[in-house]
Amino acid sequence: MAITQTLTDTFLQDCLDGAQNLGDGGDTLKIALYTSSATLGSTTSAYTATNEVSGTGYTAGGATLASQAVAYDATNKVAFFDAADPAFTTATITARGALIYNNTKSNASIAVLDFGSDFTSTAGTFTVQLPSAAHNTAIIRIS
Repeated sequence: MAITQTLTDTFLQDCLDGAQNLGDGGDTLKIALYTSSATLGSTTSAYTATNEVSGTGYTAGGATLASQAVAYDATNKVAFFDAADPAFTTATITARGALIYNNTKSNASIAVLDFGSDFTSTAGTFTVQLPSAAHNTAIIRIS
């Protein structure tokens, strides 16, 4: 089993087709958490419940991403996406990775996140800290 951090093939094609709207007021994006038994990568085409974490404070399908924003850095010619850090409160879970997906567009995949190792919370807040919104650090960047 492996989780490979990447933008998914589905998302890359959707970018050229204009099929997804990641901006504020656009499509509903969600983030689901997965165990180390999950197999997620570039060919993951949609949200799946297979090897999704389960436990107190976590609901299948994950959390909705809030404060979605798309920006463009004209100097570096990079478009990028950001959202508020999703948090699962009073959670007792262990996660190795995540899938960002578009709930509005039949749960089409966008990006796979590999945390690098298992992270656990016990009756606490499990937060996925997204990188800062900039041309060289944002979680989703297209140049």
